[in-house]
Amino acid sequence: MELTYHGATLTCATDIPEEEAKAYIEYLQDKHGSVTQVNVVVDGDYVDLDYKTASEPFERIRRITGYLVGTLDRFNDAKRAEESDRVKHSL
Repeated sequence: MELTYHGATLTCATDIPEEEAKAYIEYLQDKHGSVTQVNVVVDGDYVDLDYKTASEPFERIRRITGYLVGTLDRFNDAKRAEESDRVKHSL
């Protein structure tokens, strides 16, 4: 069985009711966000759900001179000088 619902593709080797398949997709999307692929394995009374989520871009945040920043483009000249003069430690 293969079903696409709410942008997620569900595959299952055995036939399951369509409403049950949709419920699995809704459950995973509520719990984990953007789910793109779901693989259902039925084992007697138990069901294993293997899923993949869509990657989400993130911005790296660093602590520089007491400020949490992603980039230095909004620093004024004094802060830029402070950042370039700081001691960078290594292991």
